[in-house]
Amino acid sequence: MTLQQQIVGTAMQMTVCTLQPGQTVYCEAGKFLFKTSNVTMETRLSGPGGVQPGGGASGGMSGMLRQAMGTAMQAGQRALAGESLAFQYFAASGGEGTVGFAGVLPGEMRALELDGSRAWFAEKDAFVAAESTVHFGIAFQGGRTGRSGGQGFILEKFTGHGTVIIAGAGNFIDLNPADFGGRIEVDTGCIVAFEEGIEYGVQRIGGLDRQGLMNAVFGGEGLSLATLEGNGRVILQSMTIEGLANALKKAQGGDKQGPTGGLFSTHQG
Repeated sequence: MTLQQQIVGTAMQMTVCTLQPGQTVYCEAGKFLFKTSNVTMETRLSGPGGVQPGGGASGGMSGMLRQAMGTAMQAGQRALAGESLAFQYFAASGGEGTVGFAGVLPGEMRALELDGSRAWFAEKDAFVAAESTVHFGIAFQGGRTGRSGGQGFILEKFTGHGTVIIAGAGNFIDLNPADFGGRIEVDTGCIVAFEEGIEYGVQRIGGLDRQGLMNAVFGGEGLSLATLEGNGRVILQSMTIEGLANALKKAQGGDKQGPTGGLFSTHQG
């Protein structure tokens, strides 16, 4: 059953989902906007398919212990990634129901359709809502890549079948590295999401020569760029969270970017 959803708005978009009886969607805590009275809301620690405390469990006490450990591990991974500990689940009863969700930054939203053949990876906090047939997980990037990338080494991972809705800052652009010789280089804060099969990495901007130091000190990018290689869909955002935060601090008289930008930015986010 395909999720009926409509993305509305311009500067800060929202999504309005129509739920059929028996259809369930879930969102990260804090992304819920509104619902009709026949839509129930339930908060759970476990992701889709998880068994809640008090539910039936096969295997007696050992089965319940395994389920509890699985739930704790899921919640622990999300906490480590900076995500909310719980999900909110919504289901309609007695006919169609409507529920709305919104992101937390001014920008766009996008509905991704998963057919089970490819996973999607997204930056932290990009997730808004998904059908219960979509599994939400955490992907840990390899050490060097993760420590160098501006987005950190933890990504959200979506697998399964159904619709997942993501959000970002500013406007979106869809690219395929295969259309540009197989590789694109991106500001690390501008990546929203990419399909499985795209290889994500980080490279140094130039060498430790005069021009390399000029790029790092005055270019606004620091020492590294993200690289995306392969054949698949990539979604980028025109605004970075760090750039938005620095603009707001500057407007309030507390510019944290520093006089040169780039390497000497004092932003701690």
